Amino acid sequence: MKSKHILLIEPDYILAGIYKDHLEKFNYEVRVCSGVQRAIAEVDIKKPDMIVLELQLSSHNGYEFLYELRSYTDLDDIPVIIHSMLPEKESVITDEIKEELGIVAYLYKPATSLGKLHYELNKQLLVNI
Repeated sequence: MKSKHILLIEPDYILAGIYKDHLEKFNYEVRVCSGVQRAIAEVDIKKPDMIVLELQLSSHNGYEFLYELRSYTDLDDIPVIIHSMLPEKESVITDEIKEELGIVAYLYKPATSLGKLHYELNKQLLVNI
């Protein structure tokens, strides 16, 4: 079975390493970026099956990344899981924005275990096959 390619956009190198190591145990191919510009370049190199995105990034934020990503018609079908330190109720993400930007789930990091992240990836990737 072909492994699914995940682009993880996470500015915290320690957390990024933990998530990457955990997901690779389940046959995911995980590439990590800490910022928006590198993430856009990575998507251009190899289109991921799923993007896991922290909204709070340095220089550019996750919203800017999503709007830039969706400006490319060949990239508008990549599902995105928000995995952020920003609680959903404090974000500007409405149901309409979720639909517009292809956000399939919003996970609040302090309340999300590695198992929950893995479960959500599996669930969303099965839905989006």
